[in-house]
Amino acid sequence: MKKLLRKDNIKNLSSYILVIVAFVVCQILIGAKAMPSMYQSLLIPVCVYIVMALSLNLTVGILGELSLGHAGFMSVGAFTGVAIALALKEVITATWLLLAVAMVCGAIMAAIFGVIIGIPVLRLKGDYLAIVTLAFGEIIKSLFTNLYMGIDPEGGFHIGLITKPEDLVEGSKMLINGSIGISGVQKISTFTAGFILIIISLIIIFNTVKSRTGRAIMAIRDNRIAAECVGINITKYKMTAFVLSAAIAGAAGALYSLNYSTISATKFDFNTSILILVFVVLGGQGNMIGSIIAAAVLTILPEALRQFADYRMLVYAIVLILIMLATNNPTLKMFFDKIKKAIRFKKKEEAKEDM
Repeated sequence: MKKLLRKDNIKNLSSYILVIVAFVVCQILIGAKAMPSMYQSLLIPVCVYIVMALSLNLTVGILGELSLGHAGFMSVGAFTGVAIALALKEVITATWLLLAVAMVCGAIMAAIFGVIIGIPVLRLKGDYLAIVTLAFGEIIKSLFTNLYMGIDPEGGFHIGLITKPEDLVEGSKMLINGSIGISGVQKISTFTAGFILIIISLIIIFNTVKSRTGRAIMAIRDNRIAAECVGINITKYKMTAFVLSAAIAGAAGALYSLNYSTISATKFDFNTSILILVFVVLGGQGNMIGSIIAAAVLTILPEALRQFADYRMLVYAIVLILIMLATNNPTLKMFFDKIKKAIRFKKKEEAKEDM
């Protein structure tokens, strides 16, 4: 048990070190003007997708349930965060504080939606759960496509579905304008905020996994019937993981939306949910450092291949297939296991010599 704990601690520490080193290197390159502007523009999206992959890994890897509507929680956080930022930009002058408030509000609203969706959905499992979460993602997208929200000069909010609210007075400002989405957004997201959000997400996830709650969640994943027999409240712990995952996704959505001048519901469709799931699968279910690397590489790769415009997506698809074949190849797994055993044996021999 002690060895297992040590291994987990080393893995967790390596995740923090990887993120911190990457942040420091990027800041040095930006300061030295050695990073092209194209890659600088990808820094915040990379941070967002890393957080999204980490949050989904909590549901897929730790809880063991397949969710195909994670972009729905991202969109809830995105629209909430932007609406809050637009409504409070004259009240809160410090941009970092405004961004923090928007992200917190996005996380809270996404968590509320997580509870609402989780109550009926988490009674299902397997393919049924995946189908219902997929439907949830499409419902949320349709909802924001037909949502209108305005704020009058006195600060009152007015909301309408399908059509604009009739009680908007002259001088009112539209925050959410149906299929047009939200325009005139002040771009206040920063790479530093993305880095901090990744670190906070890692702290929350690692501490949750190590806690009694995390052990109960993993027990449900490994054997639901056995967990229920020893008195574990299945619904409670599944809901905890699901809501926590939704809240982290909501904060990431707010950060993402405040990086663009316009935002619409079409950015959070089924393809986005599948993309995030690809990050989790390629990185390894339950493997947070793998999710970080997969999300970063697969976000940058399409842009790096942009010069090969005609073959860009073909190369991207081939890379995905090769990675999947490599990670699921028994021969390669045996080869890497042999290397690990050889390294361990060498360390043991060196330890004996030192004694």
